[in-house]
Amino acid sequence: MHTGRKDVRDTSLLDTIRSPGDVKRLSPEQMVQLCGEVRAFLIDSVSKTGGHLSSNLGTIELTVALHRVFTTPRDQIVWDVGHQCYTHKLLTGRKEGFARLRRADGISGFPCPEESVHDAFIAGHGNTSLSAALGLAQAKKLRGEPGKVIAIVGDGAFTGGMIYEGMNNIQCLNNLIVVLNDNKMSISKNVGSVAQYLTRLRTDPRYFKAKRDVESLLDQTPFVGGAIKTTIQTAKSVVRRALYHSTMFEEMGFQYVGPVDGHDVRELAALFDAYRQEQSAPLFVHILTKKGKGFPPAEENPGEYHGVSAFDLDHLTNPDIAPDSSFSTVFGRQLAADGARDPKLCAITAAMKYGTSLQYFYKQHRERFFDVGMAEQHAVTFAAGLAAGGMRPVVSIYSTFLQRGYDQIIHDVNLQRLNVLFAVDRAGLVPGDGETHQGIYDAAFFSELSGFCVVSPCNYAELSHWLEVLLQTDGPRALRYPRGGEDETLAALGCTGRPFDVFSAPHLADAALVTYGAQTAPVLEAARRATEQGVFADVYKLTVIHPLPQGLCEALHGYRRIIFAEEGIQHGGIGEHLASALLAQGCKAVFRHIAVPNLGLLHAGVDELRARFGLDAASLAAMLTKGNASAAGDGADVLCRGLPGQERCPRQSTAENTTGSQGENL
Repeated sequence: MHTGRKDVRDTSLLDTIRSPGDVKRLSPEQMVQLCGEVRAFLIDSVSKTGGHLSSNLGTIELTVALHRVFTTPRDQIVWDVGHQCYTHKLLTGRKEGFARLRRADGISGFPCPEESVHDAFIAGHGNTSLSAALGLAQAKKLRGEPGKVIAIVGDGAFTGGMIYEGMNNIQCLNNLIVVLNDNKMSISKNVGSVAQYLTRLRTDPRYFKAKRDVESLLDQTPFVGGAIKTTIQTAKSVVRRALYHSTMFEEMGFQYVGPVDGHDVRELAALFDAYRQEQSAPLFVHILTKKGKGFPPAEENPGEYHGVSAFDLDHLTNPDIAPDSSFSTVFGRQLAADGARDPKLCAITAAMKYGTSLQYFYKQHRERFFDVGMAEQHAVTFAAGLAAGGMRPVVSIYSTFLQRGYDQIIHDVNLQRLNVLFAVDRAGLVPGDGETHQGIYDAAFFSELSGFCVVSPCNYAELSHWLEVLLQTDGPRALRYPRGGEDETLAALGCTGRPFDVFSAPHLADAALVTYGAQTAPVLEAARRATEQGVFADVYKLTVIHPLPQGLCEALHGYRRIIFAEEGIQHGGIGEHLASALLAQGCKAVFRHIAVPNLGLLHAGVDELRARFGLDAASLAAMLTKGNASAAGDGADVLCRGLPGQERCPRQSTAENTTGSQGENL
């Protein structure tokens, strides 16, 4: 496949850019050259590290033009979502950091104020930029500070409601510029040569001088001057609306300019320079760009190259070929098959059809598939409406984005006990994207809702089994699963269909390790390492994590030490619920809860994050062996299998088997 890439060694001009001030010294021709070098560098760099590619290739000229005209950090650039800020980082002295992009001790893939003074605002979720920019612009006014605030908004942001809330509150901020990066022409189409000509005319400095002279003359003309000025302004507005279809933006108080070629860096620089001093109202600049610009595979399949792992530029895969198996693809394919059997089944996503693997459902059941855009709140309430109307909706959203619909989950779904299933993708620790994209909150916020069933499978077999169970279950419920593929050790466990399983140490254990989901792998390894040192711990793997499975507390009563490890937040997490339940039943065990503190979530791999928070096998094993004191005790005969590779040796008890059946816990 032809990649269209330029020799990345030709970065002679880019290598001279150490700060935004260096961009201001470039000639128009050099700006074009710089854009080409940035494009070649990003294609080569992201192919080695992974990251967001298509969106960054589409905003290179825009970013160069902005830094050509404006001066950060006095002028502040606010990115919507933020994954298109790579060129901005290159131009603000962070080129060397791209070798460790999204890795521990490297640069973030999103704007990060702690990383650079040139990053005005953190941005990981969509349609937030305008509200943040409004606050920054208003703060400048209140403090009497100079400078502009520029919000870069993708056309996808206009599928979410928050952007309109911001537009409804712009007031008269003449230090605010909103740039609509329209890479799908979803707001308005190119209206032809007349509009383009008028756009060029209106960005000519001579236009502003003539405009000022005429307005000054009319203001000084007694009696009729003011009336004539009003008439001219009204006539201009009518013509402008007819030509630009810009009624919505202008009615909300913006001065609208566009559409403009978003890949003509010279035209963009001229436009921003013209309005830099002459802005009289909030400015709305509409630019047209192509996602993946300059890299043919990304241009043809921008979704495939939106967020990528490292890839070989010389041996690109065919995007029409199904990707490697993952929890997402297993879920997506099975849901599509279920859709053929159940005509009431509907699938909903929020601008993540491919990310959640709902493309399979879409291809087979298009009339029952709904992509609502960046509108998670709407997605949840829309699902509630479908359920109230007799359908059985499945809402598939990344954990980090589902946070935005929590009020709707509480109010619109749970209060009415509606039949909505939430398929929570990317649950738990997520590599690379850092603190903005972690899936560490959903288990905690779901567990605050009484009767809300939450299942967390650790492998594909459990995912498939429990998806079928939950599709046949009524009421609000959630199936949460991690990013990527299954762990080999966990795959070997298969699926028992029980709400929790227990894996016993080779000898009677006085400690229990409790966990769920993908965290089961390091927990099992920790128990194995402790066994090698003569310390024995049984492992309890929960699959149903809320409500806590029947019999779990009784099974844990005989242990002296209980360690709960989870890839979720510590306060309010499942471990705290278990500790509270054990305390209420008079359990005397020493309880340790190892989880994620709500801070310090760096961009790093999952293994690195686990080690940071004491969730890795080595840390958990050390916790088991430290201060070891063996003791017998009464336990529960809930054990069916031993640790992988070890002989089964269940604890003995007079208690009945309390693993429970799936029907008793749903």
